[in-house]
Amino acid sequence: MSDRVHIVEVGPRDGLQNEKTPISVADRIAFVEALIGAGLTAVEVGAFVSPKAIPQMVGSAEVLRGVSRHVNCELPVLVPNEKGYEASQAAGAKLIAVFAAASESFSRANINCTIAESIDRFRPVLARAKADGVRVRGYISTVLGCPYEGEIKPQSVVDVAKVLWDLGCYEISLGDTIGVGTPLKARQLLRAVAGHVPMANLAMHFHDTYGQALANLYAGMEEGCRVIDSAAGGLGGCPYAPGATGNVATEDVVYMLEGMGIATGVDMSKLVAATNVVSGLIGRPPVSRVAAALNAKARAAK
Repeated sequence: MSDRVHIVEVGPRDGLQNEKTPISVADRIAFVEALIGAGLTAVEVGAFVSPKAIPQMVGSAEVLRGVSRHVNCELPVLVPNEKGYEASQAAGAKLIAVFAAASESFSRANINCTIAESIDRFRPVLARAKADGVRVRGYISTVLGCPYEGEIKPQSVVDVAKVLWDLGCYEISLGDTIGVGTPLKARQLLRAVAGHVPMANLAMHFHDTYGQALANLYAGMEEGCRVIDSAAGGLGGCPYAPGATGNVATEDVVYMLEGMGIATGVDMSKLVAATNVVSGLIGRPPVSRVAAALNAKARAAK
């Protein structure tokens, strides 16, 4: 198995936008700085979306500007449409992300439109990004299950992935939004999508609702996928998926990878420290098993 894996930290955006407690711009900047200081080289910092729809992401322009000095770190921001794209460019974004779902029901519940309509919204975004030299990452949610439709067939994911790839996304992140996937299903999904999008351009974005995320990531790595989305402390969840937990915790991913002999460049103590600060701000302990274990060990040593 290859000894290189790229971790995309999504806690400051995908994590915090689904936490009930809003975090100030200053604290979000400090969080991103701490994550970069821990050795993470790709940190999703915000979203240029409606403040009414996602108030937790208000001030994303200030957050991006506040950390833009890290020129060697990828700092993606989410944009849903041309208005969001224009705001992201005014803030100096060099890397953006667009999102679609593999489930029609989820697309309607989440962004009040069909899958095709959602893609039509960001077609001009991709065209403008290409002209401006801005890289675009594509997200697909509900790739292994939907809270409304149940199991999602791989072909539904393939159909959306092909469109995103053909439109110019350099990477497609496959999201198990409600965390129902198992290793075999994750493996089958990656094989199906890799028939149309190169495996090198796929990422795994798995939630841990049923405790399967690490196993699913390992199965995906065996298939050749080398990009993992994760959130410090297991931040996040999904308001449209009852009972869904957050993203797989970055600490847990790093612990697994390092134990496999795969260097991550991440300083675990600094990562846990960053997680502890943001966990205090949102008022709940980290979901991460590794963070919990290390925190307990630190308390026992005092």
